[in-house]
Amino acid sequence: MQELHDAPLAPLTTFRLGGPATRLVTATTDAEVIAAVREADDAGTPLLLIGGGSNLVIGDKGFDGTALHIATTGFSLDGTTLELAAGEIWTDAVARTVEAGLAGVECLAGIPGSAGATPIQNVGAYGQEVSATITEVTAYDRRSRETVTLANADCAFSYRHSRFKAEPERYVVLRVRFELEDAAGLSAPLCYAETARALGVEAGDRVPLTTARETVLKLRAGKGMVLDPEDHDTWSAGSFFTNPILTDGEFAVFRSRVAERLGESAEPPAFPAGEGHVKTSAAWLIDKAGFTKGYGTGAARISTKHTLALTNRGEATTEDLLALAREVVAGVHEVFGVTLVNEPVTVGVRL
Repeated sequence: MQELHDAPLAPLTTFRLGGPATRLVTATTDAEVIAAVREADDAGTPLLLIGGGSNLVIGDKGFDGTALHIATTGFSLDGTTLELAAGEIWTDAVARTVEAGLAGVECLAGIPGSAGATPIQNVGAYGQEVSATITEVTAYDRRSRETVTLANADCAFSYRHSRFKAEPERYVVLRVRFELEDAAGLSAPLCYAETARALGVEAGDRVPLTTARETVLKLRAGKGMVLDPEDHDTWSAGSFFTNPILTDGEFAVFRSRVAERLGESAEPPAFPAGEGHVKTSAAWLIDKAGFTKGYGTGAARISTKHTLALTNRGEATTEDLLALAREVVAGVHEVFGVTLVNEPVTVGVRL
């Protein structure tokens, strides 16, 4: 277990932002993770968990406490059952499942971060969410001070949310188990219109696994959503805001404001989100409120490839990023009456 003091945290995040931690511990086994967590809890020391750093916005002052970098490894495939250690690189794990001919996470290719973060955020993209294939999550429960295994039903998964996100100070994810599908080399049924359109097939069709993965990677890269050290459009946390879910009443008010702003014929994106609720597009809201691709003049700007990504152009500070985020939130609310919610976790700062 490696330990550093006054250690920079920016290199551990995809934003490449944030000040140092008082202490940085890197754990490579579950036992080391648990030991580091217990030590911090026993001492009453604030604890920050870092996996792939793709969903973190750390303040410029850094973190006054122990930052625990979870760098555990472990990829186990038994038939169609996959078990990943929390520190496994997610996109690499997806590639290996496709190579093994198993479907269920192929449309989640290219998503940065670690496997342990996927159940916390209920990671999803291009018509797939990990909640559809996760069967169990093994975690350290800081309240009971023991290792526990939670079945899918106990994880309280919902859109970009879970029990782990609801109780961030309680659980430390150690391992995640998935049940995949052997569909004779074919993908799961394609549920996302953009993916099906790019492949020239209908929604619900299956395609070769490698084709599905490569298509998603190409779509993501076109939006700056595949990490590239040379491309500042990827110096981000991916989608910075979640897609708003509105009640039917709220959506009716929103729709009328769209008509006022854009004309009677304008129709905002609308997707079913459970009884009495409608989901709309954060990217659409941002663009139509006047925050187009590349918006900004400072070191933090909206991506030139996708309005939903806020980016560090190389010399930004966290405060630069937050100033841009606040401007976008205020602008969207003023125009459409909808409040955007940030997807990344903020540390030592608030939006």
